[in-house]
Amino acid sequence: MRFATRSLRWRLLGATLLTVTAAMLVAGWSLAGLFREYAETQFEAQLRLQLDQLTAAFEPGPEQRPQLQAPLSDPRWSRPYSGLYWQIERLDPATGRAAEAQEPARSRSLWDVRLELPAAAAAGADTVHRQLAGPDGQSLRALERRVRIAPPDATDARQAPAAAPSAPARQARDTPATPASEWRLVVAADDAALQSAVARFTGLLALFLAILGVALLAAALAQVHLGLKPLRNLQSAIADLRSGRAQHLAGSFPAEVEPLADDLNRVLDENRRVVERARQLAGNLAHAIKTPLAVLAGLSEDQRIDRATLSRQLAEQVTSIRGQVDWQLKRARQSSAGLPGQRTEVAPIVEGLVRVMRKVHAHRENRPELEIALTPVAPGLRFAGESQDLHEMVGNLLDNACKWAHRQVRVGAAAVDGSLLVTIDDDGPGLTEAERDEVFRRGVRADERTPGTGLGLAIARETAELYGGRIALGESPLGGLRAELELRLSGDAI
Repeated sequence: MRFATRSLRWRLLGATLLTVTAAMLVAGWSLAGLFREYAETQFEAQLRLQLDQLTAAFEPGPEQRPQLQAPLSDPRWSRPYSGLYWQIERLDPATGRAAEAQEPARSRSLWDVRLELPAAAAAGADTVHRQLAGPDGQSLRALERRVRIAPPDATDARQAPAAAPSAPARQARDTPATPASEWRLVVAADDAALQSAVARFTGLLALFLAILGVALLAAALAQVHLGLKPLRNLQSAIADLRSGRAQHLAGSFPAEVEPLADDLNRVLDENRRVVERARQLAGNLAHAIKTPLAVLAGLSEDQRIDRATLSRQLAEQVTSIRGQVDWQLKRARQSSAGLPGQRTEVAPIVEGLVRVMRKVHAHRENRPELEIALTPVAPGLRFAGESQDLHEMVGNLLDNACKWAHRQVRVGAAAVDGSLLVTIDDDGPGLTEAERDEVFRRGVRADERTPGTGLGLAIARETAELYGGRIALGESPLGGLRAELELRLSGDAI
């Protein structure tokens, strides 16, 4: 169960199964209901047509006995227990039931069976639906109509022309009028065929919907299989990478997975670069301390050297080893540049460096007071690297600008085209294009009269390149040199 909840395949298939099942159930219930409603409407329409024919053909006969003027057209009326029946009975106005003194008329299809009907509906209703028990255990759906027929003499009197009443007419007028008669006409049909048609349709509908559901699930299974195939290919590529059969994630991936593979390859390249640099640093350190170690070994075996000389030479070699170790450790720390998860707020670093440089260069001999202006840095601007490295890069560039500036230094940091861009301008003498490349070489100084080691700009450029960034020198709007430091922004930076 836990595997199923964690599996993307089973999640997708489970959601598809639930959706398809719900859709099939709703579709089946709706279609079956619509077909039943349609079939019942057609069934009732046929019954209403039969009732209209029966009403048109009915006429009370002699002694108020029900009779038909013409036989009905459907042959089922004459076939016993055919499933189609009619019945006509005279109603007692007081009870609304069939008059006991008179046997109702009925179709030959009823044979010797009489439909047992409840009390008739109130006069004026067009038709009334009934559910009746029929002959031979049949279940009947019936339509009932109640009609009122005036006596023939009342009809003739209304149609006769106006004349002086004769003696017989006056006598008839004095005789009480014959009341109108009320009749109930019923047609009924066996609904077994209707129920059978509905059941057959429902069964076929369920079968076809089941086939459709299976086909949809098969399509969903194929879709999930094809959709997850790139992930399986990615897993296979990672397995090849882990086993040493490949150096990169190789293969063709769809557009949705390709960025992930590219990011993984970049991480692998960065890790490989870090490992390679660590190996180089270890080799450099071993090579650098090989000579001091050999000297120490020689001093330990030389019995003729005096103690003072030995102490001095030991101190010299230990200092040399310590310097090499410190230098290589610093480079090892810088070799971790660009590793995932590193981020540093830019504003505190830049603002702190500006405050420090204002104090360091506050008093300059025979030179005007230096003004260092800082453009406000947006909060949330983050560098994708360690704070010490950013401090060292910006600090070296800013210190260099303060040394050469005449009166002004301007510092700014902002996000430009998805990168962090730090600009430092000064109003000093500037550099020619040839000098701009030359000053990045280790130990090179643009002017020997200015204090320094000539390593600051070289270290800043190397550190920037380790982060995949750059340092460029150009002309400043202030008239001197502009230094641009471009680095990567953290993923959540503004």
